[in-house]
Amino acid sequence: MATVSENTPPSSMNDKRSFSTWWSRTTYQRAAYYYLIPAAVVMALITFYPMFYQVWMSFTDFGIKNLRFDSPAPNNVGIQNYLDILPDKLKIGSLEIDIPGTGRLTAKVQNFSFMRVLAFNLAWTFINVPIHVVLGVLIALLLNTPGLFFKKIYRAIYILPMVLPWLVIATVWRNMFDQDHGSINMFLASIGGLFHIPQEVFRIRWMENIYPPFDWFLPGLAMPLSFYAMLITNIWVGWPFMTIVATGALQSIPKDLNEAASIDGAGSIQQLFKITIPLLRPAMIPAAMVGTIITFNLFNAIYFMSGGGPLRQTQILVTTAYDLVNAQRLYGMAAAFCVIIFFVLLILTLSTNRISRATERYDV
Repeated sequence: MATVSENTPPSSMNDKRSFSTWWSRTTYQRAAYYYLIPAAVVMALITFYPMFYQVWMSFTDFGIKNLRFDSPAPNNVGIQNYLDILPDKLKIGSLEIDIPGTGRLTAKVQNFSFMRVLAFNLAWTFINVPIHVVLGVLIALLLNTPGLFFKKIYRAIYILPMVLPWLVIATVWRNMFDQDHGSINMFLASIGGLFHIPQEVFRIRWMENIYPPFDWFLPGLAMPLSFYAMLITNIWVGWPFMTIVATGALQSIPKDLNEAASIDGAGSIQQLFKITIPLLRPAMIPAAMVGTIITFNLFNAIYFMSGGGPLRQTQILVTTAYDLVNAQRLYGMAAAFCVIIFFVLLILTLSTNRISRATERYDV
């Protein structure tokens, strides 16, 4: 028969038992927190602190004078940096509306237009990513053909663009687009020689020509030749990632589905659009969203190939922010630019997720 000590009240014993029960029941949860805490501390120091510090900078006139550790604190300017970035005039058809207190960055930086940069950045992203996805899926389907020889060698080769540094890629491709000695112009000249076209016609200034070759393409947003040169380069770099994702997704599709469809009389095209592509969707949509974020902030391609030129026609938001820091020394305004980039990407991600239903469950 159990006895209760006069010095230990029953409620205290119950508390000890409940605590020991909770302690033993939460062993795995506490272990998970023990492993997460070091990562959380590192993330707080190298990610979250710089992010919040950058947001604070965007509301100040932070400049080169404030870089010293013992320098005075910058002045608080509120949302003036954001207003300076925005255009001073808003055009709606033939109507032009002046917006007071905005557009000061346009006066400080030559050939700068926020709406032009944003429009080019979006066009650059939504032209590249669909091409990457379509090419990646098509090549994955070709490499998945039964009986194809040297399949493993092909799959090893197409990974090469992904492992090369962007500096090397940009340097090689920029030399290929050289006006006098580039292989692209030499190839076009050799094709033109078959039709007796003078070689001078093919001395194309890919990176310096300011006139758009196709006026009908994206009216109101003229694309110089440097855009097409960078587009070709980024397509060469971007499709292998999509091919890897599509190849993995193809391996998970049961062959019984295609066999059953074939028995029912479905042809190859019907199997492709009714079975293969719908089953690739859960893998390709998240990959496309990742590709969208990477391409939207693809600093290396722009900076190392065109430098944002000619006349800032190929600048994107992230290269403009870099230029504000490196050339203009407008740190507060560059921080405001980065905050704008964050919200633009947030809107793009949420909108894409909503339209494509990328995070919905497929097992119900």
